[in-house]
This record gives sequence, structure tokens and C-alpha cells, in this order.
Amino acid sequence: MKTRIALGLIVMLAAAGAILLGGALRESSEAEAGGSDRTALAEPLQAGFAAGDTGGLVLQLQADLRRQPKDPRSLALLGLAYQQRARETADPAYLSRSEHALRKAVRLSPANDLAVSGLASLALSQHQFRDALSLGRRASRLAPATARHLAVIGDALVELGRYEQAFATFDALARRKPGLAAYSRVAYARELLGRPRAAIEAMWLAVDAASAQPEPAAWTRVELAKLYFGRGELDPAEKHLRAALSIFPGYVFALDALAHVEAARGRHPRAIALARRAVAAVPLPQFIATLGDLYQVTGEGRLAREQYALVGAIERLLRANGVRTDLETALFDVDHGLRLDDALDRARRGHRERPSIEGDDVLAWALARSGRCGEALSFSNRSLRLGTRDALKIFHRGMIERCLGRADAARTSFRRALEINPHFSLIWAPVARRYAA
Repeated sequence: MKTRIALGLIVMLAAAGAILLGGALRESSEAEAGGSDRTALAEPLQAGFAAGDTGGLVLQLQADLRRQPKDPRSLALLGLAYQQRARETADPAYLSRSEHALRKAVRLSPANDLAVSGLASLALSQHQFRDALSLGRRASRLAPATARHLAVIGDALVELGRYEQAFATFDALARRKPGLAAYSRVAYARELLGRPRAAIEAMWLAVDAASAQPEPAAWTRVELAKLYFGRGELDPAEKHLRAALSIFPGYVFALDALAHVEAARGRHPRAIALARRAVAAVPLPQFIATLGDLYQVTGEGRLAREQYALVGAIERLLRANGVRTDLETALFDVDHGLRLDDALDRARRGHRERPSIEGDDVLAWALARSGRCGEALSFSNRSLRLGTRDALKIFHRGMIERCLGRADAARTSFRRALEINPHFSLIWAPVARRYAA
């Protein structure tokens, strides 16, 4: 599980606002304007959660549109429901269907901020972050009082590495509409800034804000567990993951995260069983990669290779449906020693599309694994510029230092990575322990 120096940048980031970087946040009773039944349907879908039976909702909206094929509101909702079905099934074909419905809604009603915002969310799903930013800002101009557009804008800015603007946007969101969307983003921002305890504080508020809704409540528990896991704290991580599964039985993100906890405890058969359940329910590439890595570390090389091949097939389906996967596929291939020259090319393309600390880290790692460690070092420095306490990024830094013959610096990095989280990677944590000695 995951996430990541110049003094001047930190000073600028600190100006993002008291809510983001200050003390406790407070829930507000203020409700956003709106309130129709359709608005009530739109809000969970825009947040990435089911509004009841999503498959049934799709059928209902399709029936509505057969009667009124030019209803832009129903088209916009159908586009959002298709995005939710993509999340629920891991079938990327729903993304293309979403785009078709949303673009038709915008053609019929150019001022329909729900449809424009839906296109922005779709662009985020497809990792088209510049388009997401442009569309999010357009939706905000159409409905400047609607707080949810700030979430899309802030998310896009983070992925584009524009952290000062992103954190200021999250701060504005938290001021305008405190709640799950704001608190979870504040938690992520604090994590990026190397403040894990403050991130946990904000995520607890997200847990409280979601308490009445099963899927959001389970999601916030999983995110809270990941924050604890990132600190190497297995007991609270497991507690919150089991709470998520109690709230939302079979929740795949909890199953996958719990597989990492069980593996960290050395309970590999339990970890494999959990990972297989997650993959069987929703075959997301990250779930399949977890299962493959578990097979790899337990000596089941043939089964691992089968999972790794499946990751490649799914990534090709994603690309066919407009999802830009250069950074993710480059990281996967570099981690597993596959097609390194091609992976480096993809890492460079991904970095151009996503000039964030994630892009810096993946490019640094791809360069290092290709033997270009001098070039890798500058990108590794950039990946740590926010002060993020990310064990994996610090491990990558150690490998680059080791490649450059800086043995003492490398050992310091390996020890620091293990101090932050001794279980940061199924594959690489054992390597860090060996090299830290």
C-alpha cells in the first residue's frame, strides 16, 4: 500500500490555509443548494459511490431515455452511473459509454454543469489530467456555488504536480463544504506533506462524516487503514479493514488491503486467499498484481507469471477505452524486470503527462533499473521535494545511491524506509532489509 526540498516550496505550501495545515477540522451543517431527488442521486455517483443498485439505475435511466431521448439530466446521470459500473465491474467499456452519454448531454445543454463535471471525472478516471482540470474549471464557472467541482479541480492539480494550487483548492473545499470529500482530500494532502499523524486526524473526520452510508463508511475505513499501514502499524490497520468488511461485506478494497496486512504478518496462505477473493470479485490490475507478487514471494513462479500476464492484458483493454496507463504500466514492468527499455520510454511519456512526485519517482526508478543512475538521482530528489514519508520512494532513492557507489547514503535510505514501514513492498522490503545490514 502506498503513497510523497526546497525550503521555499514548503513555505509556499504552508500558505495554502489553516484548514489544510492547521488543527482539528469541524463538520458543518451547511448543505449545498439543490435538493431534488435527481440531485440526491448525482452526489454519491460524483463521489465515486453507488447510489443503491447501480445496475438497476442504469436500466431505469435507459428506459427513461427511450421515452425522452433528449433529456440532458438523465443523460448526465446515465454517464455517471456508467462510471460507477466501471468501478464496480472493472469493465473499461463502461467508460466509453459514459463519454458518449455525457457528450450528448453537453451538446443538448452546454450549460449543464452536471454533465461537464461528469466529463471531468471521466477524464480523471482515464488519467487525462489536463482535460480534467479544464473541464472541472468549466463546470465551476457554470455553477460557482457548487463545491463538488473544487474536488475535481484539486485532484487534477495534484496529479499535474501543481501542489500549491491543489492544496489551496482543497482548503477552499473544506471551508465551503466540510464533509467526506473535503476531509479525505485534506488527509491526502497532509500525507503528501509528510504529516501522517495529521493525515490520520483528518481521515477520522471523514470516517465520522460517512458513518451513515455503508460504502463510503467502508471506503474511509480502508483509507484510514492504509495510513496506519504506511506507518508500519499493523494492528490498527487490520482493525479498520475488518470494520470495513463488517460494514460492507466483501468490499474488495478492504480484501486487497487486508491481504497486505496478512502478508506483513507472514500469513501468506491467508493473504493469498484474500487476494484471490478480491481478484475474483473485481479484477483490477492492482489486485491482480498483489496476487502475482504473493505467488512470487511464496515460490509459485508459474502462478505469478500467469497473473502478471493478465495485468498486461487488462492494461491493453484500459488503453483501448481511453485510459492513459503509461506511468502505471512502466512502474509494474520496472518492478518486475520486464521490457525495461520500453518501460523507460513509457515512464518518460507518463512523466510528461503527469509531472507530479509520482511521475518523478516512476521515472527515477525506471532510469535506475536501466543503469542511468546519475540522471535518476535528480528525479528522485524531486519525488521527495514535499517531504513525503513514503518508504517506497525512499527505497528507490537508496537503490539509486547504491548504484552510484554511495554505500553509506544508500544504507541510510534503506534503514529510513524500513523505519517508516518495514512492510512497504512484498518484493522490495526484503531487499531493503538485506542492503540495510
